[in-house]
Amino acid sequence: MNSSLILFPLADYWWFYGLFTTFVLGMLALDLGVFHRKAHVVSPKEAFAWTVVWTSLALAFAGGLWLYAGWKLPLDPRLVGLDHAALAKQTALEFLAGYVVEASLSVDNIFVFVVVLGYFAVPPALQHRVLFFGILGALVFRAIFISLGSVLMQFHWVILVFGGFLILTGLKILFAPEKPIEPEKNPIIRLLRRLMPVTPALEGDRFFSRIGGVWHATPLFVCLVFIEFSDIVFAVDSVPAIFALTREPLVVFTSNAFAIMGLRSMFFLLAGVMHKFRFLKYGLGFVLMFVGLKMVWLNEAFGGKFPIVWSLGIIAVLLGAAIGASLLIPARPETTPRSTS
Repeated sequence: MNSSLILFPLADYWWFYGLFTTFVLGMLALDLGVFHRKAHVVSPKEAFAWTVVWTSLALAFAGGLWLYAGWKLPLDPRLVGLDHAALAKQTALEFLAGYVVEASLSVDNIFVFVVVLGYFAVPPALQHRVLFFGILGALVFRAIFISLGSVLMQFHWVILVFGGFLILTGLKILFAPEKPIEPEKNPIIRLLRRLMPVTPALEGDRFFSRIGGVWHATPLFVCLVFIEFSDIVFAVDSVPAIFALTREPLVVFTSNAFAIMGLRSMFFLLAGVMHKFRFLKYGLGFVLMFVGLKMVWLNEAFGGKFPIVWSLGIIAVLLGAAIGASLLIPARPETTPRSTS
């Protein structure tokens, strides 16, 4: 099979994108309008329940995609003579691999969320509101990046550039010292403060406040802008990473969406224990290097497509080893994070 052949082209499956987008918007509306209508502190129990919900929905979607592809692909005249069952299974596994990679890379977002929400002194009861709109914006930007990526990935030199970039990013994670996050030095935040006055303190759950006839942004909005900017930066890594696993825009979009929608519950579940996973960044670095190698070498070395089952297994081993090492190897006293209380 031609590795560049798209099984689910947008021109034929626009209705699928539409239905899935409607589902996402419906779930987000249900989340904010029903379950989180009143601002409150999200407990670990509630965060765990939502994490289970989002993960279960992603797994159910993978199963449904497998069944749908198994029924639909044999009807496609472009695929006559091919192993439709194998293609359906591969599509579902590509979704799972993409979901695992995107969810894992989203852990970096959690580190940023912890720092930024603390810097702007956002009360725990308002953090869900900020992250909700942050996730909504992230879905829009990811859709734009994926659309651009699906066009650019048709050119072989772009694949090599993206693959090389991922390898360098992985090496940077492994060897470059971590830099502190300083929102006040961010050029986007500086520009925002120049364009619009900002209130000195929070104004409840409002992003804007009218004072003396003049609209002011609140620190809650400034925090939201920084979170959106951070996701754009992370998308530069994560979108090419998933294109290394699959060329199907539909799989890229849906796996990204599920990973992002589950990010808020993952934040509230893991924010207090993130310091325990000190080796996880190395696992993520090796994952990025692996998917980069897939783009620049492994796919071609295996006849245009590195086996997705192997990819999923390698990613699981790398992440599992990083998490296991974090839990089993005690931290040195001098490297134990200090309390921020």
